[in-house]
Parts: sequence; C-alpha cells; structure tokens
Amino acid sequence: MSAEPEHAATEQSRGRVAGDPVLHEFSVKHSRLVRILDERGADALVLSTAGALSWLLIGARVHVSLAGPPILSAVVHREGVEIGVFANEAARIRGEELNTLLAASAPVRLHELPWYGALGMTSDWLPSSTGWRLLDEASAALELRAARASLLPAEIERYRSLCTDAASALTDVLSAATPQTTERELTARLSPLIIGAGADPVVLLASGAARAGHRHPLPTDAALGRRAMAVVCARRGGLIANVTRWVGFSEPVPGEHELDQAIAQVEADALGALTPGARLEAVLEELKSAYPRHGLDSAEWTRHHQGGAAGYQGRDPRLSPGVPDLIHPDQAFALNPSGFDSARGLAAKIEDTVVLRSTAASALPTIDVLSSDPRWPTVQVGGRARPAVLRR
Repeated sequence: MSAEPEHAATEQSRGRVAGDPVLHEFSVKHSRLVRILDERGADALVLSTAGALSWLLIGARVHVSLAGPPILSAVVHREGVEIGVFANEAARIRGEELNTLLAASAPVRLHELPWYGALGMTSDWLPSSTGWRLLDEASAALELRAARASLLPAEIERYRSLCTDAASALTDVLSAATPQTTERELTARLSPLIIGAGADPVVLLASGAARAGHRHPLPTDAALGRRAMAVVCARRGGLIANVTRWVGFSEPVPGEHELDQAIAQVEADALGALTPGARLEAVLEELKSAYPRHGLDSAEWTRHHQGGAAGYQGRDPRLSPGVPDLIHPDQAFALNPSGFDSARGLAAKIEDTVVLRSTAASALPTIDVLSSDPRWPTVQVGGRARPAVLRR
C-alpha cells in the first residue's frame, strides 16, 4: 500500500478525480487519512463514529436512531475503504447514501454482515484485515480532528445552506411567537421546518423568562413570557449547524441591554483570537479574560461550555482546559458565551456557526458567518453584524 499526496491521484485517474467533484472530495479526505497511517506506521484506520464516517463518506446518513451508534463501520487503507454494514441496512446504504460515491467509482467496497453481527469484530467481515496493524479512532482522535478541520469549498457551501435554513426556521417561528406561546409549542413549530429542510433536529431548546437561568433549557409547558431564547442544532449531510436567537415582547428592563451587549463583546474578543496555527486553548483563555473585561463575573466561563470547533460533531472539539488542538484555516466554529444576572433574573447568550476563512486574496483571516438570515435584526459588534434581540 502506498500513499498519495493530498489533491493527487495516479496518472491514470487524475483527470477523472479532477472532473468529478464527489470523487475529488473523497480523494482529498482519503489522502488525509493515509497521511495519518504513514505517520503512525499503521496499515489501516477503523472509523466507527457518525461524525468521522459522514465526513469521509460525503455526508452519508450512517445512523437509524439519532441516539444510537452507526449501522456501518469503515476500514480505511491506502488503496481505498472497506465498509462493513448490517445486511438489513445494506440496500438503503448502497442505493441512497453511497450511491453518488459509488457511481463516481470511488474505491469503496461494501461487506454485509448479519444484523446480529458485531461491526467491531473487523476480521469477521473483512478476513483480509487479519494481521493488519489497525488504528482505531480513539487512539487517533487528535489527528482525525485535524483531518476534518479544514473544510473544502463544497463543504463550506453545503454548511452555509444548512445554517441558513436553521437561521431561517428560527426567524419564521420566533416572528410568530407570542408571550403566551409555550416552550414546547415553540420547539414543536421549529421541528417540522428543520425536518422539511432535510435535516435532523439534533437539539431543540427553548426558555421563557421564568426559566432564564437554565443554560440547556429542554422545553417545558412554561409560557415564554416577556423574553425567550431558542436554540437549534440541525444536522444535514453530516454537518451540524448551531444557532441561538432571542425574542423580546416588551422594552428592555434595566440591565438587559447591557448584559446582551457584554456577551456580544465577549464573543467578539474570542472570535478575534481565532488565528490559524494558534492553539485552540488560547481561545478559551481569551474568553476567561473577556468576561471580567466586559463587566461580567470572572467565573462565568465555568457555568456553561463555551463552544468550540464545529462541523461533523456538535463541537469538534469543545473548548476546554488543556485541549491540544491547533486552529486551522477554513475551520468551522460555534462559540457559546453566555451569562446570567441572578439579581435581575436576566440571561444572555450568543451563538452562530462561522468559518475562519483564509485566502490568498486576504492577508488576514476573516470570520464568515454561515447562520445568517437577512430578515433578522443585527447590531455591529467588533466590525461584524451580530444578531440582536427580535423585538415584537
């Protein structure tokens, strides 16, 4: 097995790869994985999580239950990819999820095993792998995150389309909400819009004024009241959009505007710390100092996660102390700063999915906000249009 450099193929297949966008994307991703094999001295890499599989297989839906494990596994070697799939799922996977990839003549082969079989027993469904030096996802987690980090142009545009749909759904639903709308009614109206857009509603959250203190507010029968937050995490083509929006049904009370403004400034400082080649942990350090810099409690960062890199996982990875990852050009992020004023019962949070764009035409990287809707009101923060509270 011999490795090929990224963006390259054999002389015989180079023209075919260049002329087929699906095959080109697969070839680039495969070559990134081959590089890991070379660096680690392994024969093959076993992919077993939904994020890694969907990334490699150009957005294939590799699940049945949103909460369950994938129904296939992939063994990536230098010549191609072997896929073990349960027999009762094989026809759908072949005809609906991998049809485009297979039609492009990608070096992907399917191996069926009984529905009661074990995907993790690779040698059972791929006897030729016996004796191979296999590398599993857990032991190559850092390298795999780096391989997924820089999104290809086609991925960015697919991501933008998904994020736009998620933001549009929030605009539609929050524009029609009233103080009497309950949290469950709000998310029940979001769900069909997300599903209708061909996406899975991975997370739907809502909090009215009475539940503002909860950072992850699973919806209840509580009415929205004076002010409310809604959160959508939607998955399509393997990519996950993360968007938060606020609606207000009265004029701001004392301290409300100031809290919203402070959280937006915290986010602006953190976005400014996104620099290709820098440590991802440096963004968390910037967040830690940004909270007190803008008049918030210095412990605020400990009360909720702060987001992180985005893409084929909800966070890939989440910002946390000691995270070893570096920041990459064309990497997606969804930062998640939030705050709560317990004295006034006021909460604030800001969240969008963005890409750190780095092009030859611009010496400095730029933040490309993917989850925007021109109908939503915005304010300028740090030279960027950021979502304001929708006043009804």
